[in-house]
Amino acid sequence: MKKFSVVIAGGGSTFTPGIVMMMLDNMDRFPMRELVLYDNDKERQAELGEALEILLKEQAPDLKFSYTTDPKEAFSDKDFCMAHIRVGKYDMREKDEKIPLRHGVIGQETCGPGGIAYGMRSITGMMEIIDHMETYSPDCWMLNYSNPAAIVAEACRVLRPDSKVLNICDMPVGTLRRMSQIIEKNPEDLEVRYFGLNHFGWWTSVKDKEGHEYINQIREYVAENGYLTKVEVDKQHMDQSWQETHKKARDILAVNPHYLPNTYLKYYLYPDYEVAHSNADYTRANEVMDGREKEVFTAARNIVKKGTAVEGGFHIDSHASFIVDLARAIAFNTHERMLMIVENNGAIANFPDDAMVEVPCIVGNDGPEPLTQGKIPAFEKALMFQQVTVEKLVVEAYIEGSYLKLWQALTLSKTIPSAKVAKDILDDLIEANKSYWPELH
Repeated sequence: MKKFSVVIAGGGSTFTPGIVMMMLDNMDRFPMRELVLYDNDKERQAELGEALEILLKEQAPDLKFSYTTDPKEAFSDKDFCMAHIRVGKYDMREKDEKIPLRHGVIGQETCGPGGIAYGMRSITGMMEIIDHMETYSPDCWMLNYSNPAAIVAEACRVLRPDSKVLNICDMPVGTLRRMSQIIEKNPEDLEVRYFGLNHFGWWTSVKDKEGHEYINQIREYVAENGYLTKVEVDKQHMDQSWQETHKKARDILAVNPHYLPNTYLKYYLYPDYEVAHSNADYTRANEVMDGREKEVFTAARNIVKKGTAVEGGFHIDSHASFIVDLARAIAFNTHERMLMIVENNGAIANFPDDAMVEVPCIVGNDGPEPLTQGKIPAFEKALMFQQVTVEKLVVEAYIEGSYLKLWQALTLSKTIPSAKVAKDILDDLIEANKSYWPELH
């Protein structure tokens, strides 16, 4: 079996150790000959890189490993680039969340004004990584799971339309695992139908391989409990904010009881509730910095100090196995069925062809082939069209340096009550992001 060379872009991410360990756990399915971490923050990446070097010498001594800030070194002779970058790191995420809350608007990483701010920062970083990949390994595939995925995917469609970039999100994977616990099935044995945008969609079917439909059973459970189950999917979703998110699914379902909702819809359907239950002084960014951030880097320092990763504190990010599934589908033409973010082109019959939608796809060595979902109802179609227009305006504002289009994007967002509030938030975001955004005029 061929062995692959992989670069992880965003090597200093707190998710990197879990993903590396997950890939080690799947070496029989996706063997690697080389793994390189790439980040533009040398010091941050080095803390994790030094610890992972010790771990890999103990667990995979034949795997060539390195970490670097040099694009040529990182991207040369690569088969896959796995991208999970965060431009501005958690300091800017904190601003994304707290600035809108000061104006009585939701503060969230990927939704509303925070997601728009993050998207404006991410476009530059993603285009740079794509260009590095195409310069040094033109046959390489990028598996992108960087947030905010919807805006990033639209930017890739417009700015790098011929690039070998696959956009995918872990949220449907995590929710499917919760569904599988509700009906006591293995998630690998379930096939779904789903339509929407990233962080903005609905499941219309959940069947096992024999064709038994479980959506009614799951819907009854969610109507009472939300997606909150007794067995938690992974430690990331154990924080109180995630507990509340899974509970809120029952209220989202009440708005349209026909389909199972993506939990992020709460930010668009219940923004007033979310603001009222937010702490403007301590947001999700603070939870992460005080939780996973400290845990991962403390574990890395302990491994380096001890000189061994035995009982080192890094944990396998098992739910991220979708990354290996996607890589295998491309490498071995497995025709894996996965939810992907792709250009619509008729997959949703009554929605614009140039919209980046999230639908089930069959993935082989030519990339994803979307499965048609037919026509969608008026309520969901209208919500989606409003949101996809926001995302398109953000990308146009980035390209044109247009203050007006970004103001329009914020005004159109269902999370913001008026053009006046949108403008006030925009002016504050411009000041906070002056080192990251293009100049707006």
